[in-house]
Amino acid sequence: MTDRHHLLVFGGTFAAVDDRGDISGVRGTGTAAGSPEGLFVRDARHLSRWQLTVDGAVPETLSPVTDGEAARCVLVPRGGRNEPPACTVFREQAVGDSSFVESLRVGGVVSNRPVATTVRLAVTADADFADQFELRADHRTYAKTGAVRGRQVLDDGVEFGYRRGAWASCTTVTAEPAPDGVEETGTGARRLVWRLELEPHGAAELVLRVMARPHGERRALRVPRSPASVAGQLQALEDEFTEGVAFPTGWPALAAACARGLADLAALQVLAAGPDGEELRVPAAGAPWFLTLLGRDALLTSLFTLPYRPRTAAATLLALAAAQATEASPRTVSQPGKIVHEVRHGELAHFGQVPFGRYYGSVDATPLFLVLLGAYVERTADTALARRLEPHARAAVGWMLDHGGLTTRGYLVYRADQGGLANQNWKDSPGSICSADGVRATGAVTAAGAQGYAYDALRRTAWTARTVWGDASYAALLEQAAADLRDRFQRDFWMPDRSFPALALDGAGRQVDALASDAGHLLWSGLLDKEYGEVVGRRLLEPDFFSGWGVRTLAAGQPAYHPLSYHRGSVWPHDNALIALGLARYGLHDEARTVAHALVDAAAATGHRLPEVLAGYGRDTHAEPVPYPHACARESRSAAAPLALLTAVGGA
Repeated sequence: MTDRHHLLVFGGTFAAVDDRGDISGVRGTGTAAGSPEGLFVRDARHLSRWQLTVDGAVPETLSPVTDGEAARCVLVPRGGRNEPPACTVFREQAVGDSSFVESLRVGGVVSNRPVATTVRLAVTADADFADQFELRADHRTYAKTGAVRGRQVLDDGVEFGYRRGAWASCTTVTAEPAPDGVEETGTGARRLVWRLELEPHGAAELVLRVMARPHGERRALRVPRSPASVAGQLQALEDEFTEGVAFPTGWPALAAACARGLADLAALQVLAAGPDGEELRVPAAGAPWFLTLLGRDALLTSLFTLPYRPRTAAATLLALAAAQATEASPRTVSQPGKIVHEVRHGELAHFGQVPFGRYYGSVDATPLFLVLLGAYVERTADTALARRLEPHARAAVGWMLDHGGLTTRGYLVYRADQGGLANQNWKDSPGSICSADGVRATGAVTAAGAQGYAYDALRRTAWTARTVWGDASYAALLEQAAADLRDRFQRDFWMPDRSFPALALDGAGRQVDALASDAGHLLWSGLLDKEYGEVVGRRLLEPDFFSGWGVRTLAAGQPAYHPLSYHRGSVWPHDNALIALGLARYGLHDEARTVAHALVDAAAATGHRLPEVLAGYGRDTHAEPVPYPHACARESRSAAAPLALLTAVGGA
């Protein structure tokens, strides 16, 4: 994490704490992609302040929090060299389902006093119920007319409440033993206070539990008894995700990255509903900002894990089918048959103050839905799911042909959404689709990678139509559409002077000529002829593209390149996983292994966990991968990337 924040994740709940395990109370500390402080559930901050004091002062840190499934640190009261601290505080924290639990063990250290000691311990808590969109870098202010916050003292703690019309949330803080008092602070926060009488070299233990109940939550929730019980739940989930997976014995570092990735995916599962209202668990995009269902991210994660955990693919398909658009809305960029890009549950989405409750600003989620469905059925022979989702698949194809632009414009196209995303392919930052000199594409944009997905979607759906649905004429129609798309693409996108495909076409049909990693996605989807594919695959391994830690999103040497740009020179693990799969598809196995080894080495340098994105600096000058400053610490596509590498190159 950046800014010394440490992230704890369990399903749709996460907490970001500092080195002492505190939450500072600053209203907006997040950056565009960095970490906001607090406890968050369903896009709302249910703890905005959580600060420990000992004898009225912030304690000193002996051992700061380290990254892990629980936050552990060691603290002592402030003092000097000549007077050893009266006590030592061992602090341990974890998050559960809509909950946060902390254990405080005081005393029991040899250097503590041999006489009875009184310690005044306090925890100051508050809940501002801020929506995540309020905490982003732009710090926009959203009107909340009629909003009311309340606080109620309980026998064993305090409850914070929030109401705005019919919207209601609460956070309950309880402690065992109960505090000796709950004090007002003058800021809205409440201070829970204990007066602890410690025997000589004795110890006392406090357990604090926080239950968040966001608006609309109807489940029966229980706070974990202790951080240790959360660890047990997480271990059970990890065991479920790794069951039956054969890790490569000949490549221990890849095996470790696969195991770490599956463990992260177990923690990143969030609730979603299927077409008949059934409860599903699907991969969230990533923490902290995207601990929710994002169509593109869930689909790619499910494709990477499909050979090892097909249940994830089935759940993702059902959840996205349930959220598929049935009508057109310019505000949410929805059109009939389109697959959702992002689902949000927060207050601002509920009141329509942001368009992301169900937001459809993605040109590629719809074809990827069809790719996953075809791949899943081919892999598992689950024809029942293919028949159940036939109406959804046909509607998705209809969107690609009609609203998506395949029939009228020959390609899938999108326009910048003024209230949402400027770019609607995987590189969705504002300046990501640009020419080599950095000029942004304008008008209706035709992104190269999305055309590859569309080609694969048409072919796979044709196979499903022929083998499962028994509709040969529909299959033939889709096969012809795929062949025509391939011919058009190689005519319109190929840049003969560079022997490389353009990143996109702009609204006037001009080539957007940046040399970008998206070309590797075309290998994954099989859109390029073999001759073109081999040329492109080898080009991606040349030094301007390949950093030694992976393929850069934009080749170095172009004016648009920047090693610390989100999409214009950085290295994305999931992007490289797709490239490795594409290289293997075109028979470039040595190149695929080069990419795989680079990513596995990068993972080994960071505890075998691949972040969302790395800086684009080269391995020739940087012996360790340089972190991207605001990367998601946990990201589902990156967590699944080692499994894709295993598929691409095996375990050697």
